[in-house]
Amino acid sequence: MADVVFDQASRVYTAGAKPAVDRLDLEIADGEFVVLVGPSGSGKSTALRMLAGLEEIDGGEIRIGGRTMVGVPSRDRDIAMVFQNYALYPNKTVGENMAFPLKMRGVEKSVQQEKVRAAADVLGLTDFLDRKPKALSGGQRQRVAMGRAIVREPQVFLMDEPLSNLDAKMRVSTRTEIAAMQRRLGVTTVYVTHDQVEAMTMGDRVALLADGRLQQFATPADLYDKPANRFVAGFIGSPAMNLFTLPVSAEGVHIGSSELRLPREVRGRISADTVTLGIRPEQWAVANGRGTAGGGADGVGGDGAGSGVKAQIDVVEELGSDAYLYAHLDDEEQTPVVVRTGGRTGARRGDQVVLTPTSEDLHLFDAESGERL
Repeated sequence: MADVVFDQASRVYTAGAKPAVDRLDLEIADGEFVVLVGPSGSGKSTALRMLAGLEEIDGGEIRIGGRTMVGVPSRDRDIAMVFQNYALYPNKTVGENMAFPLKMRGVEKSVQQEKVRAAADVLGLTDFLDRKPKALSGGQRQRVAMGRAIVREPQVFLMDEPLSNLDAKMRVSTRTEIAAMQRRLGVTTVYVTHDQVEAMTMGDRVALLADGRLQQFATPADLYDKPANRFVAGFIGSPAMNLFTLPVSAEGVHIGSSELRLPREVRGRISADTVTLGIRPEQWAVANGRGTAGGGADGVGGDGAGSGVKAQIDVVEELGSDAYLYAHLDDEEQTPVVVRTGGRTGARRGDQVVLTPTSEDLHLFDAESGERL
């Protein structure tokens, strides 16, 4: 096992073009499970392939266990990679597929069998060792691919969207199995996905990339509670954070046809004429349009709350324990807003409501740079 360091690592496919990975700095601790996440084209898979030795490093360096990987071929890096495609041999049994990398290294057959049995026990595959891949489910096949990596006992596991071929229910169960397996084995793991739910539920820390650059590297809780910039705020969370670029007033901000007053300490962080305000769907207090949305101890009412923000509901999604209200504000642009409430609220399309955020949940970003204030 070993730590992994990206030190200003870059990858440029075409001279003069924008780097696919631009001066990436990451320090991954020994035994840590780190997820690289981001939209398509963000550079996450390229970064993983650089670590694996499948892509050249055009600037900076990558180190595994303190040893630089510049110029080191993939086969000499002591890593094991699990791809989206299982790449199993259909004519071999599960046990033979798992033992294949050891066989190619010339490992004694008794040692092969011992390692395969140990990996099968970890992955719950002991009863399937004599089956062919065609007799397995998609999740079981992915576990076989992982078992083939485990028997090698590498310093680092690399996983490139291994759950993409699974259905939604299987993805949930398999991601739980992968996270539990990694914690039992204690092997440093770098996992790539475009699914922010996977990233938030699996990783000890998450590195969010966009346009080849690292946006934030933090625990899932910190990414959610303290996004470093507007991009992180909008990417992490489902549904996404509500983001509004608003004119600043003496007491707070103008939103819709209302003035949203902010606590003095919050208002004091704003120096420009406009600001981007972020409020997560679950961080709204909702009242019907005939009354006012109260703040109380949890509201904006520390310095005297306004009457809240008027909105009209367009769609209600009932999810049982929760409901999502998709609405628009009472302004010329009919700015969309998403609200998460308890289930069976009785809200209906066309209802007028008043929304009030709570002060501790406000996120402010510079309207120009997008950086957190």
